[in-house]
Amino acid sequence: MKPSLSPALTFVLASFLPLIQPLAVFAAEPEASALVQAGETADLGSFLWLKRPVVVFADSPQDPRFKEQMDRLTAEADALLDRDVVVLTDTDPAARSQLRQKLRPRGFMLVLVGKDGGVKLRKPHPWTVRELTRSIDKFPDRLREVEERREK
Repeated sequence: MKPSLSPALTFVLASFLPLIQPLAVFAAEPEASALVQAGETADLGSFLWLKRPVVVFADSPQDPRFKEQMDRLTAEADALLDRDVVVLTDTDPAARSQLRQKLRPRGFMLVLVGKDGGVKLRKPHPWTVRELTRSIDKFPDRLREVEERREK
């Protein structure tokens, strides 16, 4: 004999399915959610000696270069998180954010800022995660971080 569920229990379980599915999708990509932050209110000084900000500017979130760059960054979030990278996005030029005033982008721009707060790289087109990580891996502070991890 096959066990059956009461109609009420079936209804209750089925009502939770829409809630469970989004949680499973979010749980599958925790790296990407920890990586990207809105840059309109960000302060680069708050990341000093803690994170390496990668700032992605565009005049609109619909800019194809912006979409391509964000897809590339979120697809390989683990490599960036391993290098203490945080991605800040700013797609509203009218807001005149602190990031825009300091870094002065024109249209799409990718800016890599070191842990020391200095601008290390400016690119007017999307970059791959591999290109970014290779640049980061050449920084003296990154070489020191890798050496410290080996010693542990």
